[in-house]
Amino acid sequence: MNYIQTKGVVKRKCKETDETLCFTVSNTNMLQHARSRGKRYNLLSFWELPDYMKDNEYILRYYRANWPLKVAFFSLFRWHNETLNVWTHLIGFFLFLGLTLANLMKPRVVDLLELFTRSFSSSAEKNVSHNIKDLFQGTTLLFDLKHQVPLPIQLEATALVIARWPFFVFLAGSMFCLFSSSMCHLFCCHSHDLNLFLWRLDYVGIAVMIITSFFPQIYYVFLCEPHWQIIYLAGITAMGLFTIATMLSPTLSTGKYRAFRAMLFCSMGLFGIVPAVHACFVNWSNPKRNVTLAYESTMALSYLTGTLFYVTRIPERWKPGWFDLAGHSHQLFHVLVVVGALAHYAATLQMLDWRDSFGCDTVP
Repeated sequence: MNYIQTKGVVKRKCKETDETLCFTVSNTNMLQHARSRGKRYNLLSFWELPDYMKDNEYILRYYRANWPLKVAFFSLFRWHNETLNVWTHLIGFFLFLGLTLANLMKPRVVDLLELFTRSFSSSAEKNVSHNIKDLFQGTTLLFDLKHQVPLPIQLEATALVIARWPFFVFLAGSMFCLFSSSMCHLFCCHSHDLNLFLWRLDYVGIAVMIITSFFPQIYYVFLCEPHWQIIYLAGITAMGLFTIATMLSPTLSTGKYRAFRAMLFCSMGLFGIVPAVHACFVNWSNPKRNVTLAYESTMALSYLTGTLFYVTRIPERWKPGWFDLAGHSHQLFHVLVVVGALAHYAATLQMLDWRDSFGCDTVP
């Protein structure tokens, strides 16, 4: 009897315990699900971060860590210490995307406007004609729109049109760098593996931007001396590939090797001194020489100053915690990169205008 009662009690207690456990687990799961749906991920201090995210000890607060991709994406519209890092280069990306589209569409837009204005102005006349410019061959086709019969082709002396592909190589490299950088700063808070991958992609983007920046200038400056084009472009490409291979090393992408990475990027940039000095002698008679040099000097100064901020971590090292949200070194570095790229873009337009006007002829 005692055994049965004891057994019954034991059974009863087990049953009650199981029910209580099931209820507790069920409630816990429901609470976790509800929290995951409406959870607001808190920002952390530097000391709360996992070790792989501890890069700048002078930025003390407003960190994100181990956030889901969706939450990380929507942090684009939330203040944290990476917000301006994301937006500075994301705005730069859209700016260069707009410049690329404008340069691609401009000839067509001009032709459509010319077609419209010519058709409108000649609507009172019985014989209507319009010109469609062939940008690549410099020819003009004349059509009798009244009879839809093409008239004989007439060649006109038009300005030379130099190949644009080096110009668009530079624009593509700039967009790749700016976009990869903004995505790195946006999603690097997700996990250790993604963090490592994105930072390496960011460094590759910087190297690609430096390489592609050389293409238009070297191509247009040495347009009449193809052997120098090959020598200089091969040189900077080789340096860039070496830098990219080095940056893909997980060890060298850590904060410990910040100065070493900066040295590699500066070495790539300083490689440009050799073709720049050479170009000054080759194109001394270029009427746009001084303007081009001014833009290129602005580019070099912007890049070098930005790298200096990146390496020294000024100003946050002077006042830790004061520049957590705005004004720290990486944000200044980002802004100066965009300024330098825009200065290089302006210099390239000067080179294009010069070559389109004179080709390989010596300027009097």
